[in-house]
Amino acid sequence: MNILQALFFPPEQPGGVSSMVPYIQERFNKMGWQMELFSLPKRIRGKGQEDIAFDTFDPAPFIGSLIVDKYLQTCRDYVWWTKLRIKKKYDLIHAHHPIAALVMKRVFPETPLLMTIHSSYERELILNGKIAEGGDEHRFLTSIYGELETKADRLMTVSESFRNYLAPYIERPEAVKVIPNGFDERRFKPISHENAVVQLITVCRLVPAKGMDVLLRACAGLKERGYSFMLHIIGDGPIRTELEQLAVELQLYDDIIFYGYMLHPEEFMPFFDVFVLPSRAEAFGSVFAEAALCWLALIGTNVGGIAEQIDDGVNGLLVPPDDPDALCAALEKVIADPDYRYNMARAAWAKAKKVYSLQRVISQLKQVYNETVPSPSE
Repeated sequence: MNILQALFFPPEQPGGVSSMVPYIQERFNKMGWQMELFSLPKRIRGKGQEDIAFDTFDPAPFIGSLIVDKYLQTCRDYVWWTKLRIKKKYDLIHAHHPIAALVMKRVFPETPLLMTIHSSYERELILNGKIAEGGDEHRFLTSIYGELETKADRLMTVSESFRNYLAPYIERPEAVKVIPNGFDERRFKPISHENAVVQLITVCRLVPAKGMDVLLRACAGLKERGYSFMLHIIGDGPIRTELEQLAVELQLYDDIIFYGYMLHPEEFMPFFDVFVLPSRAEAFGSVFAEAALCWLALIGTNVGGIAEQIDDGVNGLLVPPDDPDALCAALEKVIADPDYRYNMARAAWAKAKKVYSLQRVISQLKQVYNETVPSPSE
């Protein structure tokens, strides 16, 4: 079977999708399947000119919004780039972004299309203060889900929580298949070590949705209680300067290292002790599974896919979002008791290795692919 994996970002970009799909391609190719990756380069902007139409709603009332206009132009650019670069037919297209899915169905209407919805763009924009909940941009972006339902032969997503999120926007949420992300264990090399001072690490894009302000305030509480620690922040984004200033105001600057963007943070993570990320929303939260495979204790918020990965008190700790005091208390637990931290980290590793293996994803995808395009050899 000849399959195209249609991404939005190039594979070298950060994020759970980008870190997983190239490994899926590698595994399938080794099994003798033909699989290629396709994405829109960042340099392609403003090239497309074709009109973009939808079957399930009229975009005209939303035009004039900067976000909607940019979304539609990106669709045009993706159409332009696809027609320019793809000159062959595929047995199946598996898209990992709404724009990629809609464009592929437009350009290759006869080719079976699968779509995995990995996250909620509109939810991130709301949490980052870019759009208003219930506003035109929100209604436009949520209308895309209904369009995807009509265009794709099958919808998939990465967590039960996110399937529930999609339910109000589609006709048959029960038909959405959940395939949690998986990770190639060869990427992760946990190291048994003892740090004299507990090392905390977080990996994320620096945007309000990730709750970094909450983490800094929780760390300030830890410092007031007399605990020593070092917080390592891997990632970059529009609020980095704001976070650095907050660290200064909270007298934390000497206790934090801002690294900026790093392509392969999993190579760095095994040297730390605790992974913490107080996201305000998360469809899956791939970085938690990655941290678990590095033998780190986990602390996250009780939202979305994070709560499906962490069994509170067993393989990690869950706290409410936007609650610095609760996060501080959770951090205090793992800092004050090394044995508790050690046991929780090993439990996190055991669950991640069992539940989030890449081989499990390969097996599930293979089944879906064969159901969509039956192979004589299967």
